[in-house]
Amino acid sequence: MPAWVDGKLFFYADSPPRRLMDLFSLKWSSMVLHALYHWPEKRARTGELQRSLQGISKKMLFQTLKELEQRGLIARHVYDVVPPKVDYRLTPLGLTFAAPIEQMYQWGLENQAALDAMEGNLRQATDVPSDGPPSLDPSVSAD
Repeated sequence: MPAWVDGKLFFYADSPPRRLMDLFSLKWSSMVLHALYHWPEKRARTGELQRSLQGISKKMLFQTLKELEQRGLIARHVYDVVPPKVDYRLTPLGLTFAAPIEQMYQWGLENQAALDAMEGNLRQATDVPSDGPPSLDPSVSAD
């Protein structure tokens, strides 16, 4: 549990907020849950998920699906057909977790200007000003 010590809030490793945030340690976990939440019948095949999540590799998708399945947030359903057919579905536990994710995604839709400002601030903070135009020669170091 989080604890107050000398008026300061500490989040110990076993605290519920820390355990919850561990679910976001995989970059794509919330996106996969979000996609399944909006898919018809809350289920989708692997290829459908990969096409709907621009930028995710097949390896990362399988890794994310495996972890979400191990945590009990999704279930893998294998059909008894040839060729094999598999889909992934939100479990009842996954549905309870998807609801707060939806609130965050809704905030993002409603606050796109704030997200643009955050990205602009980050770009501005991480851009290294140069003394002149960048060299087109890759062998020339910018140091």
